[in-house]
Amino acid sequence: MSTTTAICFDLDGTLVQYDRSFDEILTTTFERELGTATEEMVAAYESGFFDAFEGCTPEPYHAGMRAALAEAEIDADVDALVATLRAEEFAATSVSSAARDCLSELGADEATTLVVCSDGVGEWQRAKIGHHDLGSHFDETVISYDVGGHKTDGDPYDAVRERVDAEEYVMVGDSHESDVVAAREAGFVPVQYEDAETDLFAILTAML
Repeated sequence: MSTTTAICFDLDGTLVQYDRSFDEILTTTFERELGTATEEMVAAYESGFFDAFEGCTPEPYHAGMRAALAEAEIDADVDALVATLRAEEFAATSVSSAARDCLSELGADEATTLVVCSDGVGEWQRAKIGHHDLGSHFDETVISYDVGGHKTDGDPYDAVRERVDAEEYVMVGDSHESDVVAAREAGFVPVQYEDAETDLFAILTAML
């Protein structure tokens, strides 16, 4: 695919906004499935999850749940916990009308290719894109687990270049380390989404 400009958007915290913290989502999941939730369970989940996630080990959500159950000394269905976590996470997310308008405007430009470039588990993130009916806006979707490394490793940026031949690459995201520093090192122009109170998408649309 050849284009003038490839504009890449991060998913969580950029295209998709959360109405509560992940700790709150996790606590609700534990309470719903187990009838109890403690700070120690949340901490154990996060440790187990990120130990797996950082190395792109399969099923990091399951690893987190197993760690939380071990901490609480509870025997429960890990698959059911992960399914409830996913439902709770998706329910806690939304996409602003300004973001949708911006994507529509950018997508109408034949010289622009839109890409989702996100860290995460491929199936989980694609399901989130589908949940919010965002897929039709994008020409490519690059998820870190699918390409074997996260943005800070450069793998998703390499994958974007392999899939989209562009004169210029832009990365829009909320993480300074992943979406600014790593993007710049990969030769992308970074645009950081720093403040949810400032509607970056309305600004981008106004600049078109």
